[in-house]
Amino acid sequence: MSTVSIGLVGCGNISRAHLRGYLSVPERAAVTAVADPDTAVADERAAQAGGARVFASYRQMLEEAELDAVDICLPHHLHAEAIIAAAKAGRHILCEKPLCLTLAEAERIAEAVEASGVTLMCSHNQLTMPAVVRARELIVSGALGRVYELRTTDSFFNDFDPATMGWRAQAATSGGGELIDTGYHPTYLLLYLAGARPASVSAMLSTHRLTFMEGEDSARVLVRFEDGAVGEIVTSWAYEAAPFTEKFSVVGERGSLWSDGGTLHHKPRGEAAAVLEFPATDSVPAVCADFVGRIRDGVRPVHTHEEGTDVLKVILAAYLSAQQRQEINL
Repeated sequence: MSTVSIGLVGCGNISRAHLRGYLSVPERAAVTAVADPDTAVADERAAQAGGARVFASYRQMLEEAELDAVDICLPHHLHAEAIIAAAKAGRHILCEKPLCLTLAEAERIAEAVEASGVTLMCSHNQLTMPAVVRARELIVSGALGRVYELRTTDSFFNDFDPATMGWRAQAATSGGGELIDTGYHPTYLLLYLAGARPASVSAMLSTHRLTFMEGEDSARVLVRFEDGAVGEIVTSWAYEAAPFTEKFSVVGERGSLWSDGGTLHHKPRGEAAAVLEFPATDSVPAVCADFVGRIRDGVRPVHTHEEGTDVLKVILAAYLSAQQRQEINL
């Protein structure tokens, strides 16, 4: 496979960053088709791609366009059907988070992907951040020894209002509230750094400010892993995080590490901390370029539908835990 031909499914705001990713590797990828019922945004994205074919329906695009892969940038509730259609058409798939909204959908996705033999990569873009990559390397190398506890955060002041929030305001289309949206990032990051299967989940959800939403605007989630490690997720659309709040931190028997996303601190127990500085990374375009490389080279993505399903299980268990006010075993 020389140049990967990409079909963009959904031309909303996030698709702009995805398109930048493919345009950054023109020798390896080209967006040759776009699909969106909104002809204005479809035409705009097609022009930005350099003259891609425009389709009102992704199903028509799958039937008529010669594509190696599709990139799904649809609202949450439309992910499952688009993934399954693309898999049945034999196209590799990059899908924005979340993978889907229910475990039944996840099972159907697994069946379709595995039957077709295509690659499905979850667009878990923060895993491309150099500080995250290096932190995972340190953990795997044993630099921290046995991991005891982890924490990941993603909070910011979101200026959504009823006029601008659109499908995210309804649980039927978003899948919940902030936790299954922005909160998905610290959830997959926690599982990636832990490197272990989640065993149980406890959660508290809050609506501090965005009261017009059906779902929560903030969440705190505890995850106990099968190896005994405990993780915490802190995420919100209601507020700016307090100064010095870390992006992620990990403590273990031999030391700790923490990061603001650009700088990584590693402190062996009883020693001074080493500080690693990394260049700024636009992680959404980076994950798209990574997708192209992996399907060209036949290399398994860091997170496929398998890891995406584990992330979904944690999110859904958190919702159930908050509803029942108890720890949920997975």
